[in-house]
Amino acid sequence: MTIKKEKNGSKLTIAVEGRVDSVTSKEFESEAKADIESVTELVLDFSQLNYISSAGLRVLLSLHKIMSGKGSMKVINVNDTVNDIFEVTGFSEVLNIE
Repeated sequence: MTIKKEKNGSKLTIAVEGRVDSVTSKEFESEAKADIESVTELVLDFSQLNYISSAGLRVLLSLHKIMSGKGSMKVINVNDTVNDIFEVTGFSEVLNIE
């Protein structure tokens, strides 16, 4: 898994490449939460994300909870495989996916 972060004022964009699973979810969570305190808009770019497991979904839920109290969070560029996971788990109803 590779993570690239770009901060522009109060907007943080995190691009994730590879897989977010039980092995990589802790790294994803710590990288995302490291800069989240000072942002009001969080954008997760999943254009290069191949797979997300239940461990990764828990991280998304945690980020969503944090951001719902102080701003917005959206997920962009989701491929069909990851979108199917969001559909089956009901995350497509919870997350703002563009």
